[in-house]
Amino acid sequence: MDTRVDRFAPLRLKTPPATPRDPIIRIGAVAGVPGVIRSLGLDPAQVLAEAGFDLSLFDDPNNPISFAARSRLIARCAALTDCPHFGLLVGAQGGLQSLGLVGLFAEYSPDVGTALRSLVRFFHHHLRGASIDVVVDGALAIFDYTIYQPGTEATGQIGAGAMAGAVNIMRGLCGADWNPGEVMLAHRRPADVEPYRRIFRAPIRFDAEQNALIFPASWLSHRLAEREPAIRRLLQEKIDALEAQFRDEFPEQLRRVLRVALLTDRTSIEDIAALFSMQPRTLNRRLNAFGLSFQGLVDEGRYEIARQALVDTDMNLSHVAALLDYSDASSFVRAFQRWSGKTPSQWRADQRTREESKRGDQAIALDASKDRATE
Repeated sequence: MDTRVDRFAPLRLKTPPATPRDPIIRIGAVAGVPGVIRSLGLDPAQVLAEAGFDLSLFDDPNNPISFAARSRLIARCAALTDCPHFGLLVGAQGGLQSLGLVGLFAEYSPDVGTALRSLVRFFHHHLRGASIDVVVDGALAIFDYTIYQPGTEATGQIGAGAMAGAVNIMRGLCGADWNPGEVMLAHRRPADVEPYRRIFRAPIRFDAEQNALIFPASWLSHRLAEREPAIRRLLQEKIDALEAQFRDEFPEQLRRVLRVALLTDRTSIEDIAALFSMQPRTLNRRLNAFGLSFQGLVDEGRYEIARQALVDTDMNLSHVAALLDYSDASSFVRAFQRWSGKTPSQWRADQRTREESKRGDQAIALDASKDRATE
């Protein structure tokens, strides 16, 4: 069964938009960073300064940070603390309480299914550049997290952290003893899997095609504690006011939808236009007004999926080609060479060489930081 056909949260609902290119998000998305640094025995102010950030940024969870800067923050802190699962630990500090208004609105739901629908529908008011989705496939529910912002750093770190936060969201709704049936992580298996086992308390599949929690769909009907309806209505009014501010950002709405559709082999312009309740020619006309084309956005999405798979996982080229619905690996190689100027193998080798060089430079910086801390 195609897990994206019978949708738990249909894309036909008003699609969450995002601001163009480099979205501005709340620092609350990574509010746990200083605490994680401290738990590793280091000074948050010093490590953050080395990473190019100021500790005061975390004083207010509503302080703004760009999506790209958030990604750099995680990448640099992981290197400076010499903690390969830094993103996982940061995500484990999150939950409904870290999602601001969106998380509070979800809490005032009658059941888990309604709460998750609210999170999917309004997640862009907490974070743009990535999206969440919940899909029902028979007796199973799949709660996934997708990064659609092109060129994002540290996608493996961010994905693992997002899944740790998703587990906490589910435990906040279902009880502290709740565990998923399986956790899928779209990055290669780390040398030390114990931190992952400790946080997820479930089987983990590394090198997966997506970041996702899998659990019995029966949990979606789990009732939540009764809350004051008047407060939910007030929260709904606040959400509606925010929605009104983001209705005209069509290209980013389309990017988000395409990122999900590319993993379901439903990327014809007819399929996508139908999700927006418009004709293909209308969709093309709206994109042309922004100087964009439908095929250009499809290629952008495919390149981003390929880039993340090549950087974060050990998938072979045939697997990546199949993931992107290419008939064979050679067709994928030609397309990737057109996008990047290099073959996938060359590009992957260059990225790994660059990462090794970066780790060497960061190890030197870490040693210098530790020396200063002991002076």
